[in-house]
Amino acid sequence: MRRAVIAFTAFLGGLIFLLAAPAQAGPAGCQGLKGTLKLQGQPVNGVKIAVTTEGGQPVKEVTTNAQGTWDVPTDKGKFKVTLDVGSLPKNAEVRGGNNVRTPTVFEGNCSTVLFALQAKGVAGQPAGGEESEQSGFWDQAAQLTFEGFNLGLIIALAALGLSLIYGTTGLTNFAHGELVTIGAIFAYMFNVGFGIHLIPAAVLAVLLAGLFGYGQDRLFWGQLRRRGTGNIAMMIISIGFALVLRYVMLIFFGGQNEAYAQYTAQPGMQIGPISAAPKNFVAMGIELVVLIVVGIALLRTRTGKAARAVADNPALAASSGINVDRVIRIIWTLGAAIAGLAGVMLGLSQNLKFTMGQDILLLIFAGVTLGGLGTAFGALVGSLVVGLFIQVSTLWVPPELKSVGALAVLIIVLLVRPQGILGRRERIG
Repeated sequence: MRRAVIAFTAFLGGLIFLLAAPAQAGPAGCQGLKGTLKLQGQPVNGVKIAVTTEGGQPVKEVTTNAQGTWDVPTDKGKFKVTLDVGSLPKNAEVRGGNNVRTPTVFEGNCSTVLFALQAKGVAGQPAGGEESEQSGFWDQAAQLTFEGFNLGLIIALAALGLSLIYGTTGLTNFAHGELVTIGAIFAYMFNVGFGIHLIPAAVLAVLLAGLFGYGQDRLFWGQLRRRGTGNIAMMIISIGFALVLRYVMLIFFGGQNEAYAQYTAQPGMQIGPISAAPKNFVAMGIELVVLIVVGIALLRTRTGKAARAVADNPALAASSGINVDRVIRIIWTLGAAIAGLAGVMLGLSQNLKFTMGQDILLLIFAGVTLGGLGTAFGALVGSLVVGLFIQVSTLWVPPELKSVGALAVLIIVLLVRPQGILGRRERIG
């Protein structure tokens, strides 16, 4: 009983540190306000942001840079942040028309201020009237649905690797977010550091991420399994491993935001009510193809069938002549490679930073749990639901609260169906 209490306390402490660390935007000592402005996935440069105290005293006025980012160091307290709509591009407006935010800065933390931008209505639309408002609402809903599918597919790629690893090993890997970040940073290293075009750089990054996953299992997780380390202990170890990886990346990559050399700024395409950059459509196509190919491989190939057999009953699979360690190592390699690809795709839709994978880790877990732990297709379905709900919910809630709604839906679904959407009910006793 005492060991269980100690293990549970260590797990909670590690989890708090793991999820609280991304609150800091950069190196220790950061305190103030920051944000990023994007339109159709592209950074918006030259927009004026004015920061005042709650009482109206001016603090500082800044302008977004080429990456669309801005930051203002401040004391702790409540502030008023105003976006100058006159400095926006002619085709952009603030979603909902609210260009004022009132964030609170706590000691030692940077508070992120979100302004959601959208393309202005098509010229020639009737101005005013109930019909115009209803048309604008449905156009906005269509745009947010597209963005939700885009986000959901990125989460699905990362969630697929996490679900495969959990299904074959029983490990809840809290370091999986760092595998996403590693893929993005490897691509940045080849692209910007060595001057290789982003497409071959992304391929090299995915291969290197897969090799890193293989090495993890070969030299670390596999050794722990052979020593008989329990799943709870390995889960706690994964929390510490995540922290080590994250701050190693901080040392070598830095705390700043970066961008790839290609496809950073592209003109938007208008397809009906949906407006997006060409790279978004290409990325979604690649993500769908990868998810379909992995799904078919799990159903049709010998390795896929062996992986499903190991997930169902490792002892029975081993007695049937399946090399369980070899199958697990393949799954680790594949899962890390897919997570690396998710990182590359995430880096295309936003700036790169050393906490980018950790920032979406909670959404990855939400997608996996919602779809059903250990089921590859469940991870896909759950991730799409999470991505759609997060984006579409901003029709009614502030963008700052969009992730809260997705987690609320997760809780409600699990109360009704604990095994998730595609998970199997477990028999107890």
